[in-house]
This record gives sequence, C-alpha cells and structure tokens, in this order.
Amino acid sequence: MPLPADIYSRIYAGVLGKIIGVYLGRPFEQWTYERITRELGEIHYYVNGRLKVPLVVTDDDITGTFTFIRALEDNAFDPALTPAQIGHNWLNYIIKNKTILWWGGIGTSSEHTAFDRLSRGIDAPASGSIALNGKTIAEQIGAQIFIDGWGMVCAGDPTLAADFARRAGSVSHDGEAIYAAQVIAAIEAAAFVEHDLDRLLDIGVSFIPAGSMIATLIADLRRLRRTTDDWRVGLARIHEVYSYELFKGVCHVVPNHAVVMLGLLWGDGDFDSSLMITNTAGYDTDCNAANVGCILGIRNGLGAINARQDWRGPVADRVLLPTADGGSCVTDALTIATSLTRAAYRLRGLAAPTVKDASRFHFSLPGSVQGFTPDLTTPLLHKVCNLNQSLELHFRQVPTGLVARATTPTFATADQLSMTAYSVVATPTLYSGQQIHTRLRSVDGTPRIVRLVMRHYDPADTLVYQHGQIRTVTGEWSDLEWTCPDTQGQPITEIGFEIVGPTTEGAIEVDRLGWTGSPTVTFERHVGSQIWRRGWVEAGHGFNPWFSGFLLIENDGTGLAIAGTRQWANYKVSTNFTPGLCEEFGLVARVQGQRRFVGLVIGSDRRARLVEMLHTRKVLAEIAFDWEFDQAGIPISVEVMGDSVTARVGPHTLVGKINPLLSCGGIATVCTNGSIRFGPVVVEPPG
Repeated sequence: MPLPADIYSRIYAGVLGKIIGVYLGRPFEQWTYERITRELGEIHYYVNGRLKVPLVVTDDDITGTFTFIRALEDNAFDPALTPAQIGHNWLNYIIKNKTILWWGGIGTSSEHTAFDRLSRGIDAPASGSIALNGKTIAEQIGAQIFIDGWGMVCAGDPTLAADFARRAGSVSHDGEAIYAAQVIAAIEAAAFVEHDLDRLLDIGVSFIPAGSMIATLIADLRRLRRTTDDWRVGLARIHEVYSYELFKGVCHVVPNHAVVMLGLLWGDGDFDSSLMITNTAGYDTDCNAANVGCILGIRNGLGAINARQDWRGPVADRVLLPTADGGSCVTDALTIATSLTRAAYRLRGLAAPTVKDASRFHFSLPGSVQGFTPDLTTPLLHKVCNLNQSLELHFRQVPTGLVARATTPTFATADQLSMTAYSVVATPTLYSGQQIHTRLRSVDGTPRIVRLVMRHYDPADTLVYQHGQIRTVTGEWSDLEWTCPDTQGQPITEIGFEIVGPTTEGAIEVDRLGWTGSPTVTFERHVGSQIWRRGWVEAGHGFNPWFSGFLLIENDGTGLAIAGTRQWANYKVSTNFTPGLCEEFGLVARVQGQRRFVGLVIGSDRRARLVEMLHTRKVLAEIAFDWEFDQAGIPISVEVMGDSVTARVGPHTLVGKINPLLSCGGIATVCTNGSIRFGPVVVEPPG
C-alpha cells in the first residue's frame, strides 16, 4: 500500500507517545486504582519528582519494542520475515539476566521462559506456544507490550501489521496475548490513514476470532461506553469481569488490554485525557499508557501531544535501549523514528529518504532536540528549542571568561549506569579520532564566538572537558569540523556547544551535528579507574582487569566483550591474547550483537578460522595453528574494508569476503567455555 505522506512525523509522534506513556506510568507500575487515587490522585502529569525517581529510565517496554523490530533490518527488510528469525534477534541482542526482559524466572516470566526455549534451540513459534509453556505463561502481557514498532512500520496497512504482530508475538506468547497484540498493531497501522476511533476499533478486532476473550471485552466496553460518560463505571466493569484475580499468572493480558480500551474509549481520542484514565486505572500502567500514547500519537499527530501541556520538554527525546549492541543504547526518539521510517520504506521495496546527509543529530521534525539540554553548571544558556527543524540555543548576556553551554549525551550518566531494575549496558557513540562536523549560525546575525565541546572520563575517572577551535559565526551558515581528541580509551559522555563571552543576549541555530570516519583509540586498563569496564558491553560471565589488560570469562557457551558502535565500518583492530583454559578464543569485527560478526577464532583443535557469524557460523578460511594454554602474547589483528576481511595471527594471513549484512559494527573479543587475557586493544584506520 502507498505510504502516508506524513509518515515520518506520525511515526515520530507514535514513538514520543510510547516513551511518554512509559515515563508517565513507570513510577507507580502495578499500583491499584485505590492506591493511586489515595496517594497521587488522578494522573495528569509526570509524578517522578513526587516519588523521587528519575524520569528517563531503562524499561523493557521501550527496549523490547525498539529492539525486536530490528529483525527487519537484520534480514534485509524481508516482508516474509519468519517468527524464527525474530527469535534469532532475541538471542542476538538480549544479554541473559541483564537486558531488556523481566528476568522473573522460567515459569513465572513469559519472556524469560521464551528466552530459555530459544537458547535451547527451540525456535519460534514453539518457543512461546501454549503447547510448550502452558496457557498461563503464554497469555501474559508481553506480546502487546512489544508490538508498537510493527504497527508503525506497516503504516496504512493494518493487514500486514496484524500478520507481523502474530509472527513477532509468537516468539514469547500465544492465544489471547497474540490477539491483543494484533488488535494494537492493526489500530496503529490504520491510525495513519483513519481518524475515527470507532472505525479503528472495528479494524483492530477484524483480525481476531469473534469469540476470543479480547474481542468479547472490546465489544463489552464499547456497549457500556454508549451508556455512560463516567470512565469509573468502565473501570468497575473491568474489576468485575476482567480483573487480575480472574486470570492466572503474574500479569495477564486481558485486564491490561481492557484498561487500554478504557483509556481509548472514555478518553475520546484526546491524548491527555486518555493517558489520565489509563494511568489512574492502575494495573500495568507503563505498558498500557505506552500503547495508548503510541496509538494517539499516530492518530492525532505531532502537534497534539503538547496541545495542553508540555509532555515533551522534560523528556527532551531521550531514550535508553540497553542491548548487546551497546552503541544503540544512548539514543533519542527522533533517531528511532528515522530508523522506523526507513524500515517502512524498505519493507515496501522503496528507497528511504536521507535526512541532512544522515547526520547523527539533524533536528528535522518540529520540537525535536535529540537530548540537547542546557548545562545547569553554566546557567547562561536558558533555553533549547526547535522551531524551524533546527536546534536553537538561547543564551543570556555572557560576560568575559564565561560560557553558555548545551550538550547531548553520548554515553550513559553515572545515575543511569547504577540503575538496577533493567541494567544499563552501553558503549559510547563517539570515539577518539572520528571527525566531528556541524553547521550553525547566529540567529540575529550578530557575530558570536562558538566552539564545540566534549566531556569524557580521564584515567582517574574524573569528568573533564575538551574544546574545539574557537570560531566566529554570523548570520550565514558556517561549517565547523574537529577531530575528536584522544581520551586514552576512556568513555566520551557528552558533545555540544559553548558560546564564549563576552557577547550579548541572543541565539545560535544548529542545523546538524555528527561524526564520521574510523576511530583511533587504544583500550587499556587504567589503574584506579572503574569506569573503563562500563564503556564495554560485557556479554559474558566476567570481564575484569588483568594487569595492564583485561580478563574475559565465559562459563557456559560463548561470551563477548564488545566495544564500538554499529556506525563503524572500515578499520583495523588488534590485540595480544594469553588464552587460559578455553575451547576457543578470538577477535572479531563488524559486531552487531552476540551472533552477528566476522573475524578470527582459534580453537582447542589447534585450528585458526576466519568466520562469519549471522546467527549460524560460516567458515571463510582456516589454517592449522598450534598454541598452548597460558601461552603469552599471541598477536591477532582483523581488518575490515568494504566487503573484504583480512585476519592475521602471528605470521599467518587469512582473507575472505563479507556478507553485505555485515557492512558495519564494532569490535569484540570472544571466548568459549573458559577464560582469556588480552590487551591493550588498538582500533585504527585500515591500511
């Protein structure tokens, strides 16, 4: 079907609605209606400050939604994508007991149970089936939670959305849970082209059995809505017929789907009213508000979100997506929307439009600030906004010797790294040696002195600033460039701008900011530093310092220590290994998670293999290579350039061709059933 003309802005509105719903409902998740009204009253706005919890948090509802949809890109946007392939996506991005899921135990958490099945080689849809897991586990809420991305990439095509919902939902769920997911996804896809709420509900239920519990409860609440304007009457009906007490398991889909319908029906499609009802009603508030927020973000459009109050300002687009692809963790709503829009185009065989040369920050939709906020330690910059598809930095008079500063995160903050509910694992998005570029101007034409600024940890874990060259900008667009300076392998946490005094009150307009090129970075252990470890993704049982290098331990299968980002393409990585007792060890590049990479591995059978991993392993070349446990300093390097990979171990060289799906990615060391010592690790341009 043809794509809606405003698909990009509507997807962005859907993403914003999703994350706003989560951030709004998360602080009182699973509270009862009685407790909510007693302690908080009706929920008309964020309550995180009252409950002394952060606003922007890691959450399975957000991370799962915007991670599992990546199965499309990872499989070349194949419209025939299978449940098994979506399940492979789970195994690639989820780090066991750390990321995305509620690890509540097999037989308690539906997703934990499904992940265990997948890990044991049971593909979807069997992994989530009633036949294998039982009705109680299979009909919990998760399929509905994670479905919004599929609805958005199928913009205008509810039939395809419902089918993808069935396929994606079956990885972990079955029965009524699948029906609930299909209804939500179909409504979201249809909401791009249909505004009438009754018609949207008709479309949603048209894809599920008329006799199903989900179809029954929707019909029941729609009949009741025609008799009363009081949403509490609808909630009383839910408590009577569809409450938790009437369904087995920890978090059944039926009560929560009923609350989603409650918010939609009695909120009359209004964003604020619907979120108030959905959250005040209780149950799984963040999940339910996320579905409602996404539906109404799409249906009502971007302008309706802030129509009555500022939902977007406190969020500033910020999102955390902790997965084995660590460079995707610190992100923002517009970046996610850009990716989903690209998927929608590619799914239909269309070339996706490129926005501002694919710059990391492009501010190309109204109100998007992509994580940029004023630095409160330099309060002279008082407002960050987007009025004309570009970022505006408004500052007061800046005296001599002072600066006004605004930055956006390139790595998780210390508070985020200490979150325990859903672990934050991340790698920085920016590294030493990369070329930073931006385009900006003075709004009123008055010459202003501006410079790029970055913040990073030093070897003693102290946060320090480094600055680019001072430039004077006028009313004409100016292009600034800066080679990211050496941070001795320590994480870069922020990038942004400083307006340098003396200058009068005014504003700087930023058209874009991004970085390109291969990094030049050496990862090594700094004595006294603790933060170095958090700059890697630890997808193993242990990742620790070892003298001047590192120790990776994996007790059950293959573990990885991952650095870099999905944006790296052409580079060389090298290190020296001292293998402990292990079955296999190696160095890999173009890493896109735990099961997508290319590189060199050396086995206990005394063979060195150049391998390509895309869920299953393909050997590109191999040679005999003798080694011993605890043999010191085995040198390995892997160089990737275009579609070629060249690996060297000692005097030996192996060469192969790379699958186009592995055109980019970070680096990792790998270890199977044992331990390895290695380091330092050097990443540099190829050649």
